[in-house]
Amino acid sequence: MDVLAVLNLGDYAQAFSKMGMFPVFDLAYYIVSILYLKYEPGSVEVSRRSPVASWLCAMLYCFGSYILADIMLGSSPLDYFQHNSHILLASAVWYLIFYCPLNLFYKCVAFLPVKLVLVGLKEVVRTRKIAAGVHHAHHAYHNGLFIMVIVGYVKGSGVALISNFEQLLRGVWRPETNEILNMSFPTKASLYGAILFTLQEAHWLPVSKSTLILVFTLFMATSKVAMTARHSHGSPFALIESWVCHLLFGSPLGGSEDDHHHPPAAAVPSSPLKTKEELSEGARKRKAKKAE
Repeated sequence: MDVLAVLNLGDYAQAFSKMGMFPVFDLAYYIVSILYLKYEPGSVEVSRRSPVASWLCAMLYCFGSYILADIMLGSSPLDYFQHNSHILLASAVWYLIFYCPLNLFYKCVAFLPVKLVLVGLKEVVRTRKIAAGVHHAHHAYHNGLFIMVIVGYVKGSGVALISNFEQLLRGVWRPETNEILNMSFPTKASLYGAILFTLQEAHWLPVSKSTLILVFTLFMATSKVAMTARHSHGSPFALIESWVCHLLFGSPLGGSEDDHHHPPAAAVPSSPLKTKEELSEGARKRKAKKAE
């Protein structure tokens, strides 16, 4: 704490935690979210064929976390759509990314140096959403620690947790991409962040909320910018997770148990499937033997 006092980190953290997100940080959040939507296979074709479906997908990418959290807390899923300025700003970003002449806006925001800045700003919003989700759940369920973690996790994960529903709006069904089964780094980090903010809210973590917001934001922004710059889809938690899973759940390092105890599929000879003619011929021969 003396070190924090010398560095005046508490003052910086307090000022940072009170900084407004609209419009600069929210704008960056909307740009990066809809940019990722455009990366999805078939999204451009959907925007030409059905602009309404494309707009709905964009709104889910921007506000899916609010919708899902409101449903879980018993509020209307349309509550956030009363914020006209946010909806109009996100809609303007959607239009420019998908319909700007010569794709100029898309090319500008997809330019790597610009994109890195936007990605860093987006993580500022993500951290605030996690903290706000935990705080909101704490007021509704004062002793519900698991509820606080779940709501904070949902607020930070965005559309990832309802990605399969969003895919249906685009006419795609890929259940193997379920975020619970294949958690990305932002989803994992949102879960860990929700746990930290819940512990802080319950006064089990001896640090102020503003300091935790600042430190977690720096971690998220640095990690995500570095991963984006290297075009990496890995996770900084991978090594720790592998050891913890090996210790608690018996999962071997570097693979699953099936990989170690079962021979590869190529080593097991497979019997060819029989055609209808072969099956009919076999049935005919069995009948002939019975007749004899």
